[in-house]
Amino acid sequence: MTERWRARVRGCLLGGAIGDALGGPVEFEDGRSIVARYPDGVREFLPGGPGWPVGTITDDTQLTLFTVEGLIRASVRTDRGIGFTVAVVHHAYDRWLDTQTLAGPSGERDGWLQGEQWLYARRAPGNTCLTALGEARQGRAKIPQFGAQAVNDSKGCGGVMRVAPFGLLPQRFPAEWVFDSAAEAAGYTHGHPTGKLASGTLAAIIRSLCDGNGLDEAITRATGLLVQHEGHEETSEALTLARHLAATAPADPVTVEHLGGGWVAEEALAIAVYAALAYPAPEQFLDALALAVTHSGDSDSTGAICGNILGALHGETALPAELVFAVEGRPVILQLADDFALEFTQGSRLHGDYGPHTAWTTRYPGW
Repeated sequence: MTERWRARVRGCLLGGAIGDALGGPVEFEDGRSIVARYPDGVREFLPGGPGWPVGTITDDTQLTLFTVEGLIRASVRTDRGIGFTVAVVHHAYDRWLDTQTLAGPSGERDGWLQGEQWLYARRAPGNTCLTALGEARQGRAKIPQFGAQAVNDSKGCGGVMRVAPFGLLPQRFPAEWVFDSAAEAAGYTHGHPTGKLASGTLAAIIRSLCDGNGLDEAITRATGLLVQHEGHEETSEALTLARHLAATAPADPVTVEHLGGGWVAEEALAIAVYAALAYPAPEQFLDALALAVTHSGDSDSTGAICGNILGALHGETALPAELVFAVEGRPVILQLADDFALEFTQGSRLHGDYGPHTAWTTRYPGW
Protein backbone atom coordinates (compact mmCIF):
# COMPACT_ATOMS: atom_id res chain seq x y z
CA MET A 1 0.00 0.00 0.00
CA THR A 2 1.43 3.32 -1.02
CA GLU A 3 2.08 6.47 0.94
CA ARG A 4 -0.48 8.10 -1.35
CA TRP A 5 -3.18 5.82 0.05
CA ARG A 6 -2.14 6.63 3.60
CA ALA A 7 -2.39 10.34 2.77
CA ARG A 8 -5.90 9.73 1.42
CA VAL A 9 -6.90 7.96 4.66
CA ARG A 10 -5.66 10.84 6.75
CA GLY A 11 -7.17 13.40 4.38
CA CYS A 12 -10.56 11.72 4.33
CA LEU A 13 -10.91 11.45 8.09
CA LEU A 14 -9.44 14.84 8.93
CA GLY A 15 -11.24 16.52 6.02
CA GLY A 16 -14.54 15.14 7.27
CA ALA A 17 -13.87 16.46 10.77
CA ILE A 18 -13.04 19.91 9.42
CA GLY A 19 -16.22 20.05 7.35
CA ASP A 20 -18.22 18.85 10.32
CA ALA A 21 -16.77 21.49 12.66
CA LEU A 22 -17.22 24.21 10.04
CA GLY A 23 -20.91 23.46 9.60
CA GLY A 24 -21.89 22.57 13.14
CA PRO A 25 -22.48 26.10 14.50
CA VAL A 26 -24.77 27.09 11.58
CA GLU A 27 -26.83 23.91 11.47
CA PHE A 28 -30.54 24.76 11.77
CA GLU A 29 -29.96 28.35 10.59
CA ASP A 30 -31.67 29.82 7.54
CA GLY A 31 -29.36 30.04 4.56
CA ARG A 32 -30.21 33.66 3.85
CA SER A 33 -29.25 34.72 7.36
CA ILE A 34 -25.98 32.82 7.08
CA VAL A 35 -25.15 34.54 3.80
CA ALA A 36 -26.09 37.93 5.27
CA ARG A 37 -23.45 37.45 7.96
CA TYR A 38 -20.92 35.60 5.81
CA PRO A 39 -21.30 36.73 2.18
CA ASP A 40 -18.45 34.45 1.04
CA GLY A 41 -19.84 31.50 2.98
CA VAL A 42 -18.67 30.05 6.29
CA ARG A 43 -14.90 29.83 5.87
CA GLU A 44 -13.67 29.78 9.46
CA PHE A 45 -14.60 27.95 12.63
CA LEU A 46 -17.32 29.69 14.62
CA PRO A 47 -18.32 29.35 18.26
CA GLY A 48 -21.43 27.26 18.71
CA GLY A 49 -22.54 28.41 22.13
CA PRO A 50 -21.78 27.22 25.69
CA GLY A 51 -19.68 24.06 25.69
CA TRP A 52 -19.21 24.34 21.93
CA PRO A 53 -15.99 26.30 21.28
CA VAL A 54 -14.57 27.00 17.83
CA GLY A 55 -13.42 23.89 15.98
CA THR A 56 -15.78 21.55 17.84
CA ILE A 57 -16.74 18.36 16.02
CA THR A 58 -20.21 16.80 16.26
CA ASP A 59 -21.71 13.33 16.40
CA ASP A 60 -20.87 12.95 12.68
CA THR A 61 -17.15 12.75 13.39
CA GLN A 62 -17.64 10.84 16.63
CA LEU A 63 -19.49 8.06 14.81
CA THR A 64 -17.01 8.09 11.93
CA LEU A 65 -14.19 7.48 14.40
CA PHE A 66 -16.05 4.55 15.91
CA THR A 67 -16.58 3.21 12.39
CA VAL A 68 -12.82 3.24 11.88
CA GLU A 69 -12.27 1.50 15.20
CA GLY A 70 -14.89 -1.10 14.35
CA LEU A 71 -13.26 -1.90 11.03
CA ILE A 72 -9.86 -2.33 12.68
CA ARG A 73 -11.35 -4.62 15.31
CA ALA A 74 -13.20 -6.60 12.64
CA SER A 75 -9.86 -7.22 10.96
CA VAL A 76 -8.26 -8.33 14.23
CA ARG A 77 -11.19 -10.69 14.77
CA THR A 78 -10.31 -12.62 11.61
CA ASP A 79 -7.50 -14.24 13.63
CA ARG A 80 -10.16 -16.62 14.91
CA GLY A 81 -10.57 -18.08 11.46
CA ILE A 82 -13.77 -16.09 10.99
CA GLY A 83 -14.39 -13.87 8.02
CA PHE A 84 -14.46 -10.09 8.15
CA THR A 85 -17.67 -9.39 10.08
CA VAL A 86 -19.37 -6.03 9.59
CA ALA A 87 -21.41 -6.51 12.78
CA VAL A 88 -18.26 -5.63 14.74
CA VAL A 89 -18.89 -2.05 13.58
CA HIS A 90 -22.35 -2.24 15.16
CA HIS A 91 -20.66 -3.15 18.44
CA ALA A 92 -18.44 -0.07 18.00
CA TYR A 93 -21.54 2.09 17.65
CA ASP A 94 -22.75 0.63 20.94
CA ARG A 95 -19.59 1.99 22.56
CA TRP A 96 -20.33 5.36 21.01
CA LEU A 97 -23.76 5.16 22.66
CA ASP A 98 -21.96 5.10 26.02
CA THR A 99 -20.37 8.45 25.16
CA GLN A 100 -23.84 9.92 24.76
CA THR A 101 -25.38 8.43 27.89
CA LEU A 102 -22.54 8.45 30.43
CA ALA A 103 -20.44 11.25 31.89
CA GLY A 104 -17.21 9.40 31.17
CA PRO A 105 -15.67 5.96 30.62
CA SER A 106 -17.35 3.30 32.75
CA GLY A 107 -14.25 1.15 33.15
CA GLU A 108 -16.28 -1.81 31.89
CA ARG A 109 -15.41 -1.45 28.19
CA ASP A 110 -12.32 -2.59 26.32
CA GLY A 111 -10.25 -0.85 23.68
CA TRP A 112 -8.78 2.65 23.82
CA LEU A 113 -11.18 4.88 21.91
CA GLN A 114 -14.00 4.65 24.43
CA GLY A 115 -11.51 5.85 27.05
CA GLU A 116 -11.14 9.27 25.41
CA GLN A 117 -12.95 11.64 27.77
CA TRP A 118 -13.40 14.40 25.17
CA LEU A 119 -15.71 12.13 23.19
CA TYR A 120 -18.22 12.08 26.06
CA ALA A 121 -20.05 15.15 24.83
CA ARG A 122 -23.48 15.31 23.25
CA ARG A 123 -23.23 17.30 20.05
CA ALA A 124 -26.84 17.15 18.82
CA PRO A 125 -26.86 13.38 18.17
CA GLY A 126 -29.68 12.14 15.96
CA ASN A 127 -32.64 10.66 17.76
CA THR A 128 -32.84 7.84 15.21
CA CYS A 129 -29.30 6.74 16.01
CA LEU A 130 -29.86 6.92 19.75
CA THR A 131 -33.14 5.01 19.60
CA ALA A 132 -32.01 2.30 17.18
CA LEU A 133 -28.77 1.65 19.05
CA GLY A 134 -30.64 1.56 22.35
CA GLU A 135 -33.06 -1.00 20.95
CA ALA A 136 -30.20 -3.13 19.62
CA ARG A 137 -28.54 -3.00 23.04
CA GLN A 138 -31.70 -4.34 24.70
CA GLY A 139 -32.16 -6.96 22.00
CA ARG A 140 -34.33 -10.00 22.46
CA ALA A 141 -34.56 -11.23 26.01
CA LYS A 142 -32.11 -8.39 26.79
CA ILE A 143 -29.40 -10.03 24.66
CA PRO A 144 -27.77 -7.43 22.38
CA GLN A 145 -28.61 -7.91 18.71
CA PHE A 146 -25.46 -6.66 17.00
CA GLY A 147 -25.64 -7.04 13.24
CA ALA A 148 -29.43 -6.75 13.04
CA GLN A 149 -30.93 -4.10 10.78
CA ALA A 150 -32.94 -1.32 12.39
CA VAL A 151 -36.71 -1.68 12.30
CA ASN A 152 -37.73 1.81 11.22
CA ASP A 153 -38.40 3.74 8.03
CA SER A 154 -35.84 6.49 8.56
CA LYS A 155 -33.66 7.72 5.72
CA GLY A 156 -32.04 10.49 7.74
CA CYS A 157 -28.42 11.33 6.97
CA GLY A 158 -27.14 9.72 10.19
CA GLY A 159 -26.01 6.66 8.26
CA VAL A 160 -24.29 8.26 5.29
CA MET A 161 -22.35 10.79 7.35
CA ARG A 162 -20.37 8.05 9.16
CA VAL A 163 -19.55 5.36 6.57
CA ALA A 164 -16.71 6.93 4.55
CA PRO A 165 -14.13 4.66 6.28
CA PHE A 166 -15.55 1.66 4.41
CA GLY A 167 -14.34 3.26 1.21
CA LEU A 168 -10.82 3.52 2.63
CA LEU A 169 -10.40 -0.24 2.89
CA PRO A 170 -7.69 -1.65 0.58
CA GLN A 171 -8.33 -3.22 -2.79
CA ARG A 172 -8.60 -6.76 -1.49
CA PHE A 173 -12.09 -5.72 -0.41
CA PRO A 174 -14.09 -5.64 -3.68
CA ALA A 175 -15.96 -2.44 -4.53
CA GLU A 176 -19.28 -4.29 -4.45
CA TRP A 177 -18.52 -5.53 -0.94
CA VAL A 178 -17.59 -2.00 0.15
CA PHE A 179 -20.92 -0.67 -1.15
CA ASP A 180 -23.01 -3.42 0.42
CA SER A 181 -21.18 -3.37 3.76
CA ALA A 182 -21.47 0.41 4.15
CA ALA A 183 -25.18 0.11 3.36
CA GLU A 184 -25.46 -2.63 5.98
CA ALA A 185 -23.69 -0.49 8.58
CA ALA A 186 -26.01 2.43 7.87
CA GLY A 187 -28.92 0.05 8.26
CA TYR A 188 -28.01 -0.61 11.88
CA THR A 189 -29.77 2.66 12.63
CA HIS A 190 -31.63 3.70 9.46
CA GLY A 191 -34.06 1.22 7.99
CA HIS A 192 -35.21 2.97 4.80
CA PRO A 193 -33.56 1.68 1.57
CA THR A 194 -32.51 5.21 0.56
CA GLY A 195 -30.66 5.72 3.84
CA LYS A 196 -28.70 2.55 3.17
CA LEU A 197 -28.09 3.01 -0.55
CA ALA A 198 -26.89 6.61 -0.24
CA SER A 199 -24.41 5.34 2.33
CA GLY A 200 -23.19 2.57 0.07
CA THR A 201 -22.78 5.10 -2.71
CA LEU A 202 -20.61 7.39 -0.61
CA ALA A 203 -18.35 4.50 0.39
CA ALA A 204 -18.08 3.46 -3.26
CA ILE A 205 -17.12 7.01 -4.27
CA ILE A 206 -14.40 7.08 -1.61
CA ARG A 207 -13.18 3.66 -2.73
CA SER A 208 -12.91 4.74 -6.35
CA LEU A 209 -11.02 7.88 -5.37
CA CYS A 210 -8.57 5.78 -3.37
CA ASP A 211 -8.09 3.64 -6.46
CA GLY A 212 -6.83 6.78 -8.21
CA ASN A 213 -9.87 7.74 -10.23
CA GLY A 214 -10.94 11.34 -10.66
CA LEU A 215 -14.04 12.68 -8.96
CA ASP A 216 -16.37 12.48 -11.95
CA GLU A 217 -15.28 8.94 -12.74
CA ALA A 218 -15.64 7.91 -9.10
CA ILE A 219 -19.23 9.17 -9.03
CA THR A 220 -19.99 7.35 -12.28
CA ARG A 221 -18.57 4.08 -10.97
CA ALA A 222 -20.44 4.38 -7.68
CA THR A 223 -23.67 5.18 -9.49
CA GLY A 224 -23.14 2.07 -11.58
CA LEU A 225 -23.22 0.02 -8.40
CA LEU A 226 -26.13 2.00 -6.98
CA VAL A 227 -28.52 1.36 -9.87
CA GLN A 228 -28.14 -2.40 -9.44
CA HIS A 229 -30.10 -2.16 -6.18
CA GLU A 230 -33.85 -2.05 -5.80
CA GLY A 231 -35.04 1.30 -4.47
CA HIS A 232 -32.11 3.28 -5.90
CA GLU A 233 -34.25 5.91 -7.60
CA GLU A 234 -34.21 8.62 -4.91
CA THR A 235 -30.45 8.53 -4.56
CA SER A 236 -29.86 8.24 -8.30
CA GLU A 237 -32.10 11.22 -9.04
CA ALA A 238 -30.46 13.34 -6.33
CA LEU A 239 -26.99 12.62 -7.72
CA THR A 240 -28.11 13.30 -11.29
CA LEU A 241 -29.42 16.70 -10.21
CA ALA A 242 -26.22 17.45 -8.28
CA ARG A 243 -24.08 16.69 -11.32
CA HIS A 244 -26.34 18.71 -13.59
CA LEU A 245 -26.27 21.76 -11.32
CA ALA A 246 -22.50 21.54 -10.90
CA ALA A 247 -22.16 21.68 -14.69
CA THR A 248 -24.76 24.35 -15.44
CA ALA A 249 -25.59 26.53 -12.42
CA PRO A 250 -23.64 29.10 -10.39
CA ALA A 251 -21.65 27.72 -7.47
CA ASP A 252 -23.57 29.52 -4.75
CA PRO A 253 -25.92 28.87 -1.80
CA VAL A 254 -28.99 29.51 -3.95
CA THR A 255 -28.09 26.52 -6.09
CA VAL A 256 -27.45 24.39 -3.03
CA GLU A 257 -30.99 25.01 -1.83
CA HIS A 258 -32.32 23.30 -4.97
CA LEU A 259 -30.84 20.06 -3.63
CA GLY A 260 -32.72 20.21 -0.32
CA GLY A 261 -31.56 20.66 3.22
CA GLY A 262 -29.45 17.57 3.70
CA TRP A 263 -31.59 16.20 6.52
CA VAL A 264 -32.18 13.00 4.57
CA ALA A 265 -29.48 10.77 3.17
CA GLU A 266 -29.79 11.36 -0.56
CA GLU A 267 -29.91 15.15 -0.11
CA ALA A 268 -26.86 15.21 2.17
CA LEU A 269 -24.89 13.14 -0.33
CA ALA A 270 -26.07 15.26 -3.26
CA ILE A 271 -25.11 18.56 -1.61
CA ALA A 272 -21.66 17.25 -0.73
CA VAL A 273 -21.11 15.88 -4.23
CA TYR A 274 -22.31 19.13 -5.81
CA ALA A 275 -19.93 21.24 -3.71
CA ALA A 276 -17.01 18.92 -4.46
CA LEU A 277 -17.76 19.03 -8.20
CA ALA A 278 -18.12 22.81 -8.13
CA TYR A 279 -14.67 23.24 -6.57
CA PRO A 280 -12.68 20.08 -7.35
CA ALA A 281 -9.11 21.45 -7.33
CA PRO A 282 -6.84 20.97 -4.29
CA GLU A 283 -6.48 24.74 -3.81
CA GLN A 284 -10.30 25.05 -3.77
CA PHE A 285 -10.80 22.76 -0.77
CA LEU A 286 -12.04 25.55 1.49
CA ASP A 287 -14.26 26.95 -1.27
CA ALA A 288 -15.98 23.57 -1.53
CA LEU A 289 -16.44 23.22 2.22
CA ALA A 290 -17.82 26.75 2.51
CA LEU A 291 -20.34 25.99 -0.23
CA ALA A 292 -21.28 22.66 1.37
CA VAL A 293 -22.14 24.20 4.76
CA THR A 294 -23.70 27.53 3.76
CA HIS A 295 -27.35 26.56 3.37
CA SER A 296 -30.59 26.02 5.29
CA GLY A 297 -30.16 22.53 6.64
CA ASP A 298 -27.86 19.90 8.09
CA SER A 299 -24.69 21.86 7.51
CA ASP A 300 -22.38 19.75 9.63
CA SER A 301 -23.29 16.53 7.82
CA THR A 302 -23.02 18.00 4.33
CA GLY A 303 -19.70 19.59 5.30
CA ALA A 304 -18.42 16.33 6.75
CA ILE A 305 -19.32 14.30 3.68
CA CYS A 306 -17.80 16.88 1.33
CA GLY A 307 -14.63 16.88 3.45
CA ASN A 308 -14.51 13.07 3.33
CA ILE A 309 -14.76 13.11 -0.47
CA LEU A 310 -12.21 15.83 -1.16
CA GLY A 311 -9.85 14.55 1.53
CA ALA A 312 -9.84 11.14 -0.15
CA LEU A 313 -9.38 12.78 -3.55
CA HIS A 314 -6.50 15.10 -2.68
CA GLY A 315 -4.95 13.70 0.50
CA GLU A 316 -4.08 15.49 3.71
CA THR A 317 -1.74 18.10 2.21
CA ALA A 318 -4.67 19.86 0.50
CA LEU A 319 -6.50 20.52 3.76
CA PRO A 320 -6.70 24.19 4.83
CA ALA A 321 -3.98 24.64 7.44
CA GLU A 322 -5.92 27.30 9.34
CA LEU A 323 -8.62 24.71 10.02
CA VAL A 324 -6.42 21.64 10.44
CA PHE A 325 -4.52 22.96 13.43
CA ALA A 326 -7.66 24.09 15.26
CA VAL A 327 -10.08 21.18 14.79
CA GLU A 328 -11.05 19.30 17.93
CA GLY A 329 -9.56 15.86 18.39
CA ARG A 330 -6.90 16.07 15.69
CA PRO A 331 -4.40 13.84 17.55
CA VAL A 332 -6.98 11.09 17.98
CA ILE A 333 -8.24 11.40 14.40
CA LEU A 334 -4.73 11.06 13.00
CA GLN A 335 -3.84 8.26 15.41
CA LEU A 336 -6.86 6.28 14.23
CA ALA A 337 -6.00 7.01 10.60
CA ASP A 338 -2.47 5.74 11.08
CA ASP A 339 -3.64 2.70 13.05
CA PHE A 340 -6.09 1.92 10.25
CA ALA A 341 -3.22 2.04 7.77
CA LEU A 342 -1.06 -0.15 10.00
CA GLU A 343 -3.77 -2.78 10.45
CA PHE A 344 -4.54 -3.09 6.78
CA THR A 345 -0.94 -3.06 5.55
CA GLN A 346 1.13 -4.62 8.34
CA GLY A 347 -1.40 -6.39 10.53
CA SER A 348 0.57 -9.64 10.43
CA ARG A 349 3.36 -7.91 12.37
CA LEU A 350 0.93 -6.88 15.08
CA HIS A 351 -1.23 -9.94 15.70
CA GLY A 352 -2.13 -13.37 14.42
CA ASP A 353 -3.87 -16.58 15.41
CA TYR A 354 -0.52 -18.09 16.37
CA GLY A 355 1.34 -14.87 17.05
CA PRO A 356 2.87 -12.41 17.20
CA HIS A 357 1.11 -11.46 20.40
CA THR A 358 1.46 -7.73 20.97
CA ALA A 359 -0.41 -5.04 22.86
CA TRP A 360 -2.26 -4.27 19.62
CA THR A 361 -5.01 -6.72 20.58
CA THR A 362 -5.50 -4.86 23.85
CA ARG A 363 -5.77 -1.65 21.93
CA TYR A 364 -8.09 -3.27 19.39
CA PRO A 365 -9.77 -6.39 20.78
CA GLY A 366 -11.35 -8.56 18.12
CA TRP A 367 -14.94 -7.68 18.88
